[in-house]
Amino acid sequence: MSLNVTVTAYCACPICCGKSDGITSSGALAKEKHTIAVDPNVIPMGSQVHLEGLGTFIAEDTGGAIKGNRIDVYMEDHNQALQFGILETKARLFKII
Repeated sequence: MSLNVTVTAYCACPICCGKSDGITSSGALAKEKHTIAVDPNVIPMGSQVHLEGLGTFIAEDTGGAIKGNRIDVYMEDHNQALQFGILETKARLFKII
């Protein structure tokens, strides 16, 4: 399955998440270049998702602003997440874990 998506970024700080423990909604610890937040009504939790131009990630988190075809990529640094901005790209689901 392929989707057109809007990609933004977040970190584990209180500004981005309202908490700072780095624990995702799936219970996993968020990892850079690995964790993404998705709308589970669009992309099932645990899915392996390739984001064109960014790489392959695992859907491990959700978020209040993550609705529809929007994906948030986890980053370790708040400033890096802010500088990421907004990217329009394609997402391809490879595998549901």
